[in-house]
Amino acid sequence: MKNKIAYCGLNCEKCDAYIATVNDDNGLREKTARYWSELNGITITAEQINCMGCREEGVKTEFCDKLCPIRLCAKERGVDTCGGCQKLSDCETVKMITATNGDALKNLLGNK
Repeated sequence: MKNKIAYCGLNCEKCDAYIATVNDDNGLREKTARYWSELNGITITAEQINCMGCREEGVKTEFCDKLCPIRLCAKERGVDTCGGCQKLSDCETVKMITATNGDALKNLLGNK
């Protein structure tokens, strides 16, 4: 499971995009696309809901692959997760997740 912890500490195995991908669940893709579109104020299609995890090889959502500031920073710094970064406790970027998700922070602290 360690590789299913995202750079930000979220568990990719609990993400609807991951679940829809591994189960080839088009209904979940459609539901997730509608929800994420509403949440983000942009159009996301069911075809875009495919992801094997942000630290795994394989398909990723466009946001996770190219736009996520946390993933981009972690890759630039060469850390497995933000838990391996010396700036974790002061990082405003990863706090977008850890401030509201205690499990993400626990995952990062356990994934150094």
